[in-house]
Amino acid sequence: MGILAWIVLGLIAGAIAKAIYPGHQGGGILGTLLLGVIGAFVGGTLYSLLTTGSLALTASGLSIGGLIVAVLGAIVALFIYYAATGRRAA
Repeated sequence: MGILAWIVLGLIAGAIAKAIYPGHQGGGILGTLLLGVIGAFVGGTLYSLLTTGSLALTASGLSIGGLIVAVLGAIVALFIYYAATGRRAA
C-alpha cells in the first residue's frame, strides 16, 4: 500500500476512532494520523490472529473492511494507551 493510502487510511480511521472513543483525545492532525496507522497495524494483526490462528504483523488495506479493522484497532490502541498510562480521556 502506498504512502498516500496510508495517510488517507490513518486520518480517516484515527478520526473515526477519536469520535467513537469516549472523552476528549488531544494530539491534533499528526496524532490522529499516527493513531490511525497504529490502529491499522493492531487491527490487521488481530484480524490475522483470529482468522488464521497465527500471529503475523500485517496491516489492513484501503477498503471498507480495512477501514473497519483499522478503526477497531485504533480503539484498542487508545484503550491500551489510557490503561498503561493511567490517564483518563478528559
